[in-house]
Amino acid sequence: MKKIGLVLSGGGARGATHLGVIQALEEFGLKFSCVSGTSAGSIVGALYAHGYPPKEIYKIIQQVSIFNSVRPAWTWAGFLKMDRLQDLLLKYLPENSFASLQLPMTVAATEIRKGEIEYFSQGELIPPILASCSIPAVFNPYQFKGSLYVDGGLLDNLPVKPIRTQCDFVVGSHCNQVSQFFDASNVKVVIERSLLMAIGANTLVSKQQCDVVIDPPGLDKFSAFDFGKMREIFDIGYGFTKANFSGNTFEKMLA
Repeated sequence: MKKIGLVLSGGGARGATHLGVIQALEEFGLKFSCVSGTSAGSIVGALYAHGYPPKEIYKIIQQVSIFNSVRPAWTWAGFLKMDRLQDLLLKYLPENSFASLQLPMTVAATEIRKGEIEYFSQGELIPPILASCSIPAVFNPYQFKGSLYVDGGLLDNLPVKPIRTQCDFVVGSHCNQVSQFFDASNVKVVIERSLLMAIGANTLVSKQQCDVVIDPPGLDKFSAFDFGKMREIFDIGYGFTKANFSGNTFEKMLA
């Protein structure tokens, strides 16, 4: 049986579309051998690799919104810390270990001092996830084992590279589209758009390394912080995957 890898991009609240995609793929009969993810994709990926089904993960991440899981940081003016997100992840991933997961998992984070991407797949699990989710200008950079990390999406938002050689077939789920319309007078939107554009450059290369990329249209109308709309985002991922793929589609590809 061929080994199938699953790669999940970052995207904040838009990461809920990964759950709709996974739900549809499971209904097609796909079984994954390993998972890789960045930022929101690392949260979804780790919970999935632990054994939680997509619909249960959806209920969990509703509690992990930026509004419920962060508090102001006092060390970097204007930035946020993720202490409460850490507590919530510990609740659902209590072993805090890559070794405890049912599927091999890789998390991508950017080491900001070195300007290099780093891939984590062993040892402690939750610190790399928090590092991967540390969006610049929103969250405090995350310190771990003497290094300083920010969002993995800056250098590898669709981290297929670390698992490509482990798999015969790789499915990528991408949710970071850049809208053609935005309010230039809104500082938050300008910052978010700038990050998306920078991230888009490295994603193009990663997409080419996947055998299939599922990139549901319409996600660009949502902000990375639209946590109140995650149900709609989930449904977009599920509906697009069911409408454009089938079990037979993947059987032919995997033959």
